[in-house]
Amino acid sequence: MKKLFGVKEVVAAGIGTAIFVALTQVQIPIAFIPNTSLQPRTALLAFFAAIFGPVVGGVIGLLGHALGDAIAYGSVWWSWVFPEALLGIVIGLFSSKFQIKEGGFKGKQVILFNIVQIAANALAWALLAPGLDILIYSEPVNKVFVQGMIAMISNIIVVGILGTLIGVAYTQIGAKAHSLTKED
Repeated sequence: MKKLFGVKEVVAAGIGTAIFVALTQVQIPIAFIPNTSLQPRTALLAFFAAIFGPVVGGVIGLLGHALGDAIAYGSVWWSWVFPEALLGIVIGLFSSKFQIKEGGFKGKQVILFNIVQIAANALAWALLAPGLDILIYSEPVNKVFVQGMIAMISNIIVVGILGTLIGVAYTQIGAKAHSLTKED
């Protein structure tokens, strides 16, 4: 049985979390929706989850978002931390199907990656985040669902473009490096 969390996964979770936190500062505000922006860190989360699986994806989403909020804003908005972790977990559940490390992230795998990330973003941002906003912070219903939908759409766009490009580039590099180490 394959290990879910070994040394490589610990290192990946640590590096991924650190980069995720650093990327918290990189945001493109969406002018008409408060506290919502395009964030490249989501593509990084999807990429790490797609390579290392659900545990690494969940850890990066949870710790990266919590630490990023604490450092950037001085407090943690938990109703958005947990959906970020869920996003990483759901994408990570399909990591073996994407074949990024094996050099097979093309055609059907790219389509599957984007179907999975769309579904995961919908679950995280259109359902879980607004629900937790209402339960934890008693936020107004219409406000949180609008924010959640905008966050979902922006994350789908960022992961669909940037996450796919990173995955395609890595699969080409990773496949070459993997084939070189097999010959040794």
